[in-house]
Amino acid sequence: MIKLELHWKIIIGLVLGLMFGVLAATQGWGAFVSNWVSPFGKIFISLLKLIAVPLVLSSLITGVASLSDLKKLSRIGGRTISIYIVTTAIAVTIGLLSVNILQPGTTVPDEMKTKLQNTYQSSVTGRVEAAEQVKERSALQPIVDMVPSNFFNSASNNRNMLQVVFVAIIIGIALIQIKKEKAKPVLDFFEGINELVIKLVDNIMLIAPYGVFALIADTITSIAGKNISNVLELLGALAFYMFAVIIGLLFQTLFTYSLVLKLFSKMSFKKFYQGLAPAQILAFSTSSSGATLPVTMERCEEELGVSEEVSSFVLPLGATINMDGTALYQAVAAVFIAQTIGMDLGLGAQLTIVLTAVLASIGTAAVPGAGVIMLVIILEAISVPSAGIALILGVDRILDMLRTVTNVTGDASVAVAVASSEGELKN
Repeated sequence: MIKLELHWKIIIGLVLGLMFGVLAATQGWGAFVSNWVSPFGKIFISLLKLIAVPLVLSSLITGVASLSDLKKLSRIGGRTISIYIVTTAIAVTIGLLSVNILQPGTTVPDEMKTKLQNTYQSSVTGRVEAAEQVKERSALQPIVDMVPSNFFNSASNNRNMLQVVFVAIIIGIALIQIKKEKAKPVLDFFEGINELVIKLVDNIMLIAPYGVFALIADTITSIAGKNISNVLELLGALAFYMFAVIIGLLFQTLFTYSLVLKLFSKMSFKKFYQGLAPAQILAFSTSSSGATLPVTMERCEEELGVSEEVSSFVLPLGATINMDGTALYQAVAAVFIAQTIGMDLGLGAQLTIVLTAVLASIGTAAVPGAGVIMLVIILEAISVPSAGIALILGVDRILDMLRTVTNVTGDASVAVAVASSEGELKN
């Protein structure tokens, strides 16, 4: 009997979920999928989120403490953040080139513009209100938010992952500074937790094909509603916009990250993409780099040879601040909306998009749909009416799945690059 590798099992689950979702949408089984299929996908995501905080906390504390040299920590941190910022700036630039060359905003029929705005106007209000709350924060508020007043509150919500990262780093630094015999029991405890969580990841991934099936089927029926023709009409009207985003994401994923691997390591592209495949498929299914984090860490350590001390620092940080796919999508979406309503964006406005998108990606939560809220801020920065996001909300879920794959791939490529440059990459 042929034993399939995990990523093939997940792909089969994804394809079957897609086929069943289309069948369910055409037959009007939306309620059945929502009540009896979707819960299994939600359980799968909840299980992944359940272990994300203990994994980040335990692996990062042991990783930082094992460095035994604060200079090495600062060097790894500086290199990681520098590469993250550069790849995000490249992603936004690629997005702007794609949307300016293809001009997708000129292809949407006037009747469809009106229909989209009427259909999704109610969804816009909540996003605009959320964006207003973000805008009211001071420039240093993200740094203030990074430092928790109550760690248990932070650990209870995956949206506060940056606070968990901060706490883990300062605990790891303190363990370096105290006597080894005093630090050892604490390190042994967290190393035990880390081993336990890794085993939990293995066990949870046994149900990944079923979870992916449920998530994809639910996504299809949710978008289709009671009529599959709604999806076809929507995809037809926004096909060129989606093409502009997808081309940009493909270029960033296949070329930019391949360049990062080439410049900083000797790892073959085949080994990298094949080793990361299960995490990429999971990212596509869940639309959450935070939920995918445990699997990303496992694949980087076990298949790509990244040392635990590097992966435990670079990947949780990446899942929190490195959102290349999201930043690229925001650039395309902002210019597309401007093109659709007949606004011409000059060089100054496009440079503003680059700067705002790079900064916004750092503060974007690693959860589904968070990028849309940051898009409102970018639109207002270039004086484009934020109500224009109604034009793109209909296909946002599909693009969210794709851009999460880019986010996760970017995190992994930087982890390999940093590990290689530090001599921490096993062959």
